[in-house]
Amino acid sequence: MSASQTSDVPTLLVKIFGKDRPGITAGLFDTLAAYSVDVVDIEQVVTRGRIVLCALVTEPPGGLEGGLRATVHSWAESMKMQAEIISGIGDNRPRGLGRSLVTVLGHPLTAESTARITARITATGGNIDRIFRLAKYPVTAVEFAVSGAEPETLRTALVTESAALGVDVAVVAAGLHRRAQRLVVMDVDSTLIQDEVIELFAAHAGCEKEVAEVTEAAMRGELDFEQSLHARVALLEGLDASVIEKVRSEVRLTPGARTLIRTLKRLGFQVGVVSGGFTQVTDDLKERLGLDFAQANTLEIVDGKLTGRVTGEIVDRAGKARLLRRFAAEAGVPLAQTVAIGDGANDLDMLNAAGLGVAFNAKPVVRQAAHTAVNFPFLDTVLYLLGVTREEVEAADMHDDR
Repeated sequence: MSASQTSDVPTLLVKIFGKDRPGITAGLFDTLAAYSVDVVDIEQVVTRGRIVLCALVTEPPGGLEGGLRATVHSWAESMKMQAEIISGIGDNRPRGLGRSLVTVLGHPLTAESTARITARITATGGNIDRIFRLAKYPVTAVEFAVSGAEPETLRTALVTESAALGVDVAVVAAGLHRRAQRLVVMDVDSTLIQDEVIELFAAHAGCEKEVAEVTEAAMRGELDFEQSLHARVALLEGLDASVIEKVRSEVRLTPGARTLIRTLKRLGFQVGVVSGGFTQVTDDLKERLGLDFAQANTLEIVDGKLTGRVTGEIVDRAGKARLLRRFAAEAGVPLAQTVAIGDGANDLDMLNAAGLGVAFNAKPVVRQAAHTAVNFPFLDTVLYLLGVTREEVEAADMHDDR
C-alpha cells in the first residue's frame, strides 16, 4: 500500500527518543521492515545530543500490531532509549491554505519573544508545522513553517510585534521559488561598506562637516537626492584625482560582507551593487569582491582635478529601482525572485520593487516600508532570511571577515 492510499486506513505513530548515536534511524526501520509496513511520514530532530525520531507507518497486516509494538519496545530498550506507539487513522491532518516561512532573528532570542511571536501567528489563523534552527551565531535564527495564513497577513501581524520585542522577523511565501531568488542587489554606503564615500572625499577636501549634514538630511528623505548630490559634489571642486586611491584604501567593508557575497556566489546567486556614490569606488569594489553588476554616479575629472560635477546618468532613488530591473533582465531573473538590501530613503523604491526588500540597520522610515528589517551589524545575517543555514555558510570553506 502506498502512502497516498492511507487517508482512511489505520496507522501507527512510532516515536523514539533518547541519547543520539549513529545507527538509530537505520535500526528502527530495520525493526519495522520485518512487519511489512509502509512509511507515510518521517521526522527527526536532534537537540543537544538528544534525538526525537517519529515514523508514521501503516498498520501491519494479519493482526501483527501487538508483535510490532513488543519488538519496537524491546529494540528501544536494547538501545537504552524510550519508545511510544500511538494508533490512529490516516496521515497528518491537512494543512490549511497559505504557506509561509517566518524567520525570527534574536540576540538573544528569549522565551518571551518566542511566545509572543508564536501567539501572534496563531491569532492570524496560522499553524506552525515545523520549526528549524538556521543559526546560533552571530544571532539565533529560527525558521517557522506556517500553514493556514497568507504571507502578507502574517507580515502585517508580526511587524509591530517584532519591533516591540527587539527581534527581526521576515515572512516569505514558502515554495521552490525561495531558492530561485538568484539575484541580490545592495546599496553601498552604510550597507556594503561602513562609510559614506562622499564624506571620505570631503575629509580630503576639508569640507567633511558640511557634506555630512547634507548627506544625513538626504538619507532622512528631507532633501531631493539629485539636488543634494550636486550640492555636495560641488564642494569637492579642485580636489586632486590622486585622492581616489586614498579613498579606496580607506573604505571599510561592513562586517560579514565578504561572507555574504562569497556564500551567495557559491550558491549560484548573482550579486550587484547600486550606489548614489561614485563609480571610482564601486568599480574597485566590483573587481575586489567579484560582483556581477555595479552602477553609481561618476565624478568628472579634468586635467587631473575633480571639477565638482558628475557625468552621465544620475543614480538616485528612482534610478536604483530602474537598475534593479535592468540587472534582473540581464541576469534572466524575474523581478519577484530578486532581493534588495539598503538602509536609506533613496533605497525605498528598490526595496519595494524587489521580491524581498531588506532594510539593513536602516532609518525608521525605511524599516517601516521594507518587507523586513535586519538590525544586527553583520551583513551576512541576511543569508538566514533566504533560508541559508550557518552550516551552509561554513561549508563554503571561507574565513569570516569579522
